[in-house]
Amino acid sequence: MVKLYLAPMEGVGALPFRKAMATIGGFDEACTEFIRVSQNPQIKTLAKSYCPHQLAPYPQAAQIMGSNPAHMAEMTQALAEKGAPRIELNCGCPSNTVTGRGAGSTLLKTPELLHTIAKAMVEATTVPVSIKLRSGFEDTSLFNENMLAAQESGAAFITLHPRTKIEGYGPPADWSLIARAKSLLQIPVVGNGDIRSPQDARNMLKQTNCDALMIGRGAVTNPWIFWDIKGLPRRGSLSDFLTAFKNALSPELKPRHRLNQYKQLFGYLLRDHPEERQQMLRTNDLSPADFLSHCTSLYNLKCL
Repeated sequence: MVKLYLAPMEGVGALPFRKAMATIGGFDEACTEFIRVSQNPQIKTLAKSYCPHQLAPYPQAAQIMGSNPAHMAEMTQALAEKGAPRIELNCGCPSNTVTGRGAGSTLLKTPELLHTIAKAMVEATTVPVSIKLRSGFEDTSLFNENMLAAQESGAAFITLHPRTKIEGYGPPADWSLIARAKSLLQIPVVGNGDIRSPQDARNMLKQTNCDALMIGRGAVTNPWIFWDIKGLPRRGSLSDFLTAFKNALSPELKPRHRLNQYKQLFGYLLRDHPEERQQMLRTNDLSPADFLSHCTSLYNLKCL
């Protein structure tokens, strides 16, 4: 079986979700959501936020995002010293807040800068450096240039989410671009995008010949998807998952913010059950604990 990665995701994929997923398992490696390396970074302070052992026994790589090669190299070195098994360059975030600062998917406009940053990271450490990319910014006109820039930087592998920045998460992922990257490159290509079932996983592997799979939103909708893809019995219970998620939330989180975290999570868990999802969204007068209990009942009724 090919290697299965839990995708880095801002927001819903933050540490509470990753800790919850570690109780379910099935994936081979996870990755943090991006650590932003600003133009005036406090590298040691930023590196303190990362711990490679948070999801033990599952390894956790670190993803970083920025546009200054020297700062990104320094951050790479600091994370490697903390024991990161892999460090990833974010070239895919479509957020306007990020792209407005020249980072994330903005790097896809300038393959030369992408190459310079990635090469600086590679040269800063002996730890594998990977790159997560979209297929382009406004279009795919620089697709080949970006893929080759990533390879020539010395990256260990790339992960391709085959949508442009402008497309966001809207249209279906164009898996033919993963196949194109695979035929173009000599380094491994990890496929990402629209894997929501074992059949999707099989189809992507068949259609693209990619070397591994990365799953993000599909894992939030079905936390057991990795076991399902492997054809193995599911492990861990919904109770285990939710308890780990709840315990990983900051104890200082205000009730309304805790409630919002639960709503975001169940918005995905009930995604394929619109009637129950609407019931969840209409629930505004419950405490966080009662809301969690109510939504757990909805999920158990329809999804298990």
